[in-house]
Amino acid sequence: MLRVISGIYKSRKLKEVKTDSTRPTTDKNKEVLFNTLGQFFDGGKAVDLFAGSGALGIEALSRGFQTCDFIENSFQVVKVIKENLMSLDIKSDVGNVFKQDAFKFLETTSNRYDLIIADPPYKLNRYEDLLNIIASRQLLSDNGIIVLESENTLSLPRSYQDLIVFKEKELGYSKFTLYQKKEI
Repeated sequence: MLRVISGIYKSRKLKEVKTDSTRPTTDKNKEVLFNTLGQFFDGGKAVDLFAGSGALGIEALSRGFQTCDFIENSFQVVKVIKENLMSLDIKSDVGNVFKQDAFKFLETTSNRYDLIIADPPYKLNRYEDLLNIIASRQLLSDNGIIVLESENTLSLPRSYQDLIVFKEKELGYSKFTLYQKKEI
């Protein structure tokens, strides 16, 4: 069972995606991630790439982010995200769902984000492509954070253009790598 860990939607259940193409982030891993990021936030704009059920973006909203864009390229999965947002009464101006490829979205959006969450299928292995688009298009706000979830055996670059790893957390078979802009 998927649920919201903390914040205004704490303990609310979320519908899971019934497909082999998604791998939900466990509640334990979600809790560790948000404890690492900070318990609660005072506003900000988030994006949940490869959103699956939308659980990570919804957790960000529950903990105080003002808005979150949910990016997913499967009709079936987009339907689940929308159902989860509706069940929590999250309006489309707060939780905006895009049925689009994550890379295409990043290449065309004009938004800058305070939190960029990317949990792509591990076999995709295009993490540097994600970092390249985000850095070259300046999609991360000055104090923003990028979270990449990957297999724990994958070695991601310690820095990339103006981005630098400031934390890494290994949890079972998964790893969270957190980037922020280098201080000038």
